[in-house]
This record gives sequence, C-alpha cells and structure tokens, in this order.
Amino acid sequence: MEIANIGPAGLRERILRSFRPAPVSSPLLTDPADDAAVLEPGEGRQMISASAMMLEGVHFDLVYFPLRYLGFKAVTKGVSRIVAMGGRAEGVEVSVGLSARFQVEDVEALMSGIREACETYGCGLMGCHFTSSRTGLMLSTHVVGSVEHGRYLRSDTAQANDLICVTGDLGAAFLGLTMLEREKQVFDRMGQEDYAPDFGGGAYFLSRQMRPVARHDLSPSPIGTEIRPSAMTEVTEGLAGDLLRLCDLSSVGCRIYEERLPILAETRQQAETLGLDPTAIACNGGEDYELLFTLPLTDKELIEGLEGVTMIGFVTDASMGCRLVSSGGSETPLRSQSTTTTEEP
Repeated sequence: MEIANIGPAGLRERILRSFRPAPVSSPLLTDPADDAAVLEPGEGRQMISASAMMLEGVHFDLVYFPLRYLGFKAVTKGVSRIVAMGGRAEGVEVSVGLSARFQVEDVEALMSGIREACETYGCGLMGCHFTSSRTGLMLSTHVVGSVEHGRYLRSDTAQANDLICVTGDLGAAFLGLTMLEREKQVFDRMGQEDYAPDFGGGAYFLSRQMRPVARHDLSPSPIGTEIRPSAMTEVTEGLAGDLLRLCDLSSVGCRIYEERLPILAETRQQAETLGLDPTAIACNGGEDYELLFTLPLTDKELIEGLEGVTMIGFVTDASMGCRLVSSGGSETPLRSQSTTTTEEP
C-alpha cells in the first residue's frame, strides 16, 4: 500500500496502535500520540538522554539489511549509550525520513523491529514522526533513561593503575559486515536469478552485525551493584578507538595485551578464512556494543573468574602513551583505524 493512500496522519496512527500499552516496567505516563512525553522515573533517580542517527548508504545498505533488524539496531544504538553510563532505558522517540519508494508495509516492518527493541529493553515509545526524504531512508532515535542519583558513570574518570576490562567478545560484528559485503558483490556480479547466498555457518557473526543487543543485562554495573567502575564507555567504534577516547578524556595512558583480547575461537578461524587479522578486527572492527570499563586495582579479585568479563590491561600515566603489547612482548602504539562504514562519525 502506498503511504499517500492513508497520508502521514493515517500512517502514524496505524503504527502507534501496536505500541499500546507501554511495557509495565516503563515510567512513561503519556501516549505516544501526545505532543510530548512525560516520564516519572522514580524518587532518587536522574535522567540520561542519548541520540543516534542512521542514514541509508552511509550506515546501512538495504540490499542486505532487513528493515525489522534495522529498527531494532537503531534503538540499540541509543540504549547502549544509556547503559554505558550505568543507566536503564525508559523511553525512545523515533523520527523517520522516507523516500517515495517505501510502502506502508515497509514502515510496519521497520517499526516492528523498534517495538521488539522496546520490549527487550523495557522502555516505552515516547513518540514517532515521519517526513519525506529525497535521498532514501533516514532513521533517528532519541532514548531517555534514568540512573540512581549520583551513580552515573563517565568516561573521563579513569585513574593511573586502574585495571582495564571489557565484556563479551570482540570482532564478530565486523566479520558479519564483511560477509554481507562479500555476498553483495557476488549478487551484483551474478544477478538476482542466479544468486544463492552462502554464509557458511556465519549466523552468529550476522546476528552481531544486524541485530546487536545492548548490554542492559549488566546495568548498572558489569561487576554488581555495590562496586562501581572508575570509568566506563561502550565499544562501538572499535576497542582501540573507544579506549583511546577514554584515555584522552581522562588524561591517562594505557597498556593492553594482545593475548588477553576476548576473541572467540570461531571468530579467529573465520577471520583467517577471510584473510583478516583477528587482533586488527578486535581493535578496529567496531559495533560490538560491549562495555569497556576501568576498575581500581584494589578490586581486582572481583573480576577474577567473573564470567563474561575480561581484564585486558591497565591504565598508566599519560606520559607512557597508549600501547598494545603483542604476544611476544613487544609494544606498538595503539591506533584507531576505523574499518567499519556503519557507525556514525
């Protein structure tokens, strides 16, 4: 069905029906059709907000990116930033720019992914807005969250001698993007009739790229509610880029160890199959949506043996710079070489 047949107001109402009522856990007091949103996060909590934008041809390619997954990922981008500050997502507002080629069913598919994300993260839809676009699909999300008063985390508070830790595993999302781009090239060369995609057991890599999940399961802290990291940020631009930014903001240096990087065996194997360096994609691949944090040395025992958290190095004085220590013990400057085209600048 063409959008012109029901008009912008009809499209909006059609979409909003599926978002009512808001999740029970959401503090949202208003309907998404209201002029603005009212939230009541509870006594003793502070508000956090984060925004993200995705542009077709820059951050995603609809040749291989399903609209439903795109909607889910757009919400994840904002939620991940809330989680990185020790908060929980409470509500999301969505703005969508649509070119003439999109049908009502396309919008419904996109919004079904956003609805699924709201259910996953326990947040309500504060509002959605549609407008025309001359250059394809534009998707913007604004996520509002809350955190216990005075307990928010920052990325400029790391101290010398702190431990550097990261959650989950790294590099899988970039492998998913590499596989999708490879298959697109085959598709362009062979044509639609003769094309049969071959992802060869790459389901995990594809899911990490197309439907990443923010680490809301670890909020407000990856190591329990009683102990706070000294600093924390998300891993979206690649471990190297995000760690360098954290060090720059905190006016410190760092040492991280190649042999300590959390790279799954299947990620190493697939990277080598594709002719890629596992360490390079872990450091620069991006879009892992994991948490990178620092912790006082006195709390080292809290993470030893903690499942899903890896200690990868330590914070140094700024004069020592930021370096990667190889498996052989040699040190090289830690560099950010963004290899992904899907993350906003």
